[in-house]
Amino acid sequence: MPNTPGTPEPQSFLPVGSDDGSDILLPVPAEFSFEQNYNHLATATDEVLYTLRGGKIYKAIAVGQQAAVVEIAPEGRTHLRIRFLEEPDAASLPLREGVAAYVHDWFDLGTDLQPFYKMAKTDPLLKQAVESFYGLRNMGIPDLYEAICWGILGQQINLGFAYTLKRRYVERFGQALEREGEAYWLFPTAERIAALTAEDLSAAGMTTIKKCEYLVGTARLIAGGELTKEQLLAAGSVKQAEKRLVQIRGIGPWTAHYVLMRCLRMPDAFPIDDVGLHHSIRHVLGLDAKPSKERILELTAGWTMWESYATFYLWRLLY
Repeated sequence: MPNTPGTPEPQSFLPVGSDDGSDILLPVPAEFSFEQNYNHLATATDEVLYTLRGGKIYKAIAVGQQAAVVEIAPEGRTHLRIRFLEEPDAASLPLREGVAAYVHDWFDLGTDLQPFYKMAKTDPLLKQAVESFYGLRNMGIPDLYEAICWGILGQQINLGFAYTLKRRYVERFGQALEREGEAYWLFPTAERIAALTAEDLSAAGMTTIKKCEYLVGTARLIAGGELTKEQLLAAGSVKQAEKRLVQIRGIGPWTAHYVLMRCLRMPDAFPIDDVGLHHSIRHVLGLDAKPSKERILELTAGWTMWESYATFYLWRLLY
């Protein structure tokens, strides 16, 4: 069963001998492929929050009141090398630990995929996906506000337009860090958006006024401490966490499960009504029409506590 995220000890990410004072060497599990995860990131259209260049990943990461831009690349098959770009605070231990923790979470390095692969290799829906993408992790969205925003922005529109809206949102309300002649963007904080109105977002070219209201309303809950990752994890189950989220205006069952899957890392989060999931099942089974919910439940009965990963792998067949 995947690990439940919490607040790990720093040595979990910076073991003795892994940090040479400049770069960070982050251990990766055996069931990890940098190439598969890189290729997955490359499918994003008009992505604003990371840059892929020369087989390496460049990303701005916020740690409390600090922030840094890092280069992430494979170091053999056993580690990721994290290099700071022109970072004056690169020696700051809290910054280094926070960056390492973020990358560990982003790549979901704490999950043991062996049980998933054992189950999937005999599952008619998953066999093709795990053979094609072995080593792919459920790359997450560690920040709760960012995860909820992405879920809200993606409601009832195509993926390409969702990326356009995200770029617009980030470049208007986020923060750019200049490193080595390039700009790298941080997602807008809940505190920043909480101080605005839905009309402010709408005037900046965002989506419908209702979605702008949802984005501001959620920001105010998070900024005010009324909605946190810790509270959702403490709910004790996917069902209870979903119940809390759907009480929030603008968050329905699909968005709730998306957030629980990509941010909270709940292994049994399952956006069963997802259109992409339905298309993937149709593709794998050669169906003429999308399967009914009852049929999907029958087909996925063997996924217990792996629904999140199974969904992610089926998405990858399409995207």
